[in-house]
Amino acid sequence: MWRPPPRLPRPLRRAAATGPGRRLLLSTPIFYANGPPHIGHLYSALLADALLRHRRLRAAGPARLCTGTDEHGLKIQQAAAAAGTSPAELCERVSGLFRQALTQAGVAYTDFTRTSEPRHQRAVRHFWGALRDGGVLYKGSYEGWYCTPEESFLPESQLAEGTDAQGRPCKVSLETGHEVHWTKEENYMFRLSAFRDPLQNWLRDNPRAIFPDPFYQCVLRWLDEDLPDLSVSRERNRLQWGIPVPSDPTQTIYVWVDALVNYLSAVGYPESHGAWWPAVHHVVGKDILKFHALYWPALLLAAGLEPPERILVHCHWTVRGQKMSKSLGNVVDPSVCVGQYGVDGFRYFLLRQGVPERDCDYYDEKVVKLVNSELADALGGLLNRSTAPSINPSNTYPRFSQPCFPKVPDSREVKGTGRVCVEDYKLVAAVALLPAQVDSYFKGFQIYKALECIAQCVRQTNGFFQRHKPWKLDRRDAAEQLWLDTILHVTLECLRVYGTLLQPVVPHTADKLLSRLAVGPGERGLSGLTFLARYDGKPCPFEGRQLGPDTGILFHRLGKLETMKKRKQEAQVPDKHL
Repeated sequence: MWRPPPRLPRPLRRAAATGPGRRLLLSTPIFYANGPPHIGHLYSALLADALLRHRRLRAAGPARLCTGTDEHGLKIQQAAAAAGTSPAELCERVSGLFRQALTQAGVAYTDFTRTSEPRHQRAVRHFWGALRDGGVLYKGSYEGWYCTPEESFLPESQLAEGTDAQGRPCKVSLETGHEVHWTKEENYMFRLSAFRDPLQNWLRDNPRAIFPDPFYQCVLRWLDEDLPDLSVSRERNRLQWGIPVPSDPTQTIYVWVDALVNYLSAVGYPESHGAWWPAVHHVVGKDILKFHALYWPALLLAAGLEPPERILVHCHWTVRGQKMSKSLGNVVDPSVCVGQYGVDGFRYFLLRQGVPERDCDYYDEKVVKLVNSELADALGGLLNRSTAPSINPSNTYPRFSQPCFPKVPDSREVKGTGRVCVEDYKLVAAVALLPAQVDSYFKGFQIYKALECIAQCVRQTNGFFQRHKPWKLDRRDAAEQLWLDTILHVTLECLRVYGTLLQPVVPHTADKLLSRLAVGPGERGLSGLTFLARYDGKPCPFEGRQLGPDTGILFHRLGKLETMKKRKQEAQVPDKHL
């Protein structure tokens, strides 16, 4: 196979300014349109959505969230044939299912790219031209084991012995178990081998470019191994459903090159992408790490563009310890779950239980237990008890009494005398630190830890309320009325902080909570979030304010599991076309 002489990547085109107020593009993968969405797709989207919402609440600068559907490739072509329809009709239907699922789950995407769109195809053709002009493409004969479901050639080291649908021995992908076939074609090749040093330099200079760290280390190990050149086209007579190679109608552009360019086409490549690129954070599953952390940065460097700023990687969801698969019948439909647990209930579960560094397990009982405990009982119960007419008949944000809750420089100095105890000061200290903690965890792609901290503070606040039993205080006694108001003031201040911090995760529930506390739209940002100002001798803008209307229970407890399973079964109407 002939290879051209080595050429270094062209100088990079500088783009998108950094610093406060800069732009940021968040992205999910574009989802493959050969079947309907499952909770793994939704998890990627919710992670990106929560990061977007958190950034907007920080007023950190313009931000966008792009998503979409990957609609080309042999897998689509085969799925359409099996369904007795055309690839275009299949993609139209499945793309609509993804739009519906994302919208239903409250994902605030700003761009939805379909790779069958003219604007995207134009961007792909231009990107191909940039690769061609850079001298990194050459035509050669390529043969190897090709996995159609993964749309990639696999080396021998990633293969195992298996059996096909008829029980005959065959080669399969070691990671996924999908069957592979020996394929020999004349394709265009991308000289990936020339980019080992540039990729290593990029990662060395940007140790947080791939996060969490185990995935960063994984990519470094890949770069120490063999890095063969990459086949970037398929013979047109085998793959018609895709973008033809410019100036060579016998070849179709490889589906992954086509798909990856969506991140550029979403921001106006090739004309106006410079306003956003490379200030981009890709949220991807671990199964597509190599495509995003090796192939994509190398392709960008070859085209004279910088790699993305960050690649945020997450693991997968299993169902009762088993991988989701159609053959096992355990694929979890997100639309059914949203109907079963509510939008915010399911968002909260996935983001609270999902840990990017390891696979997470889903089962119905876990959702019910978590959502009832933390949203319905702990958070909703606290709001209900602290705003009940029997305990707060004036329906106001009560006043804080400094003599009742005197400030101390160190909570350890409290001797337990009087009404305020050590645990109360620990609560105040914990909630005062909470916004900074949550901000740090969001920036570190550890949303589950942020929610863990909030849940712990909610438990502490319930302990504070229960400990002092305000319902037993006598309002006719002036001193007890001051103490009652102070208990309620501290509790409502805690709830206001929790509602503000939870907006990126459970937007509807947070809005309901903040509206009940009469927190206006302009008072819900994170940049100016304060807590218990009166404790520090400063004015509190909420003190004495009339509370908002009582809209009932904040979050309804989920019902009995048997009833919910019946509803779930009724909602699962199979689509024979997919």
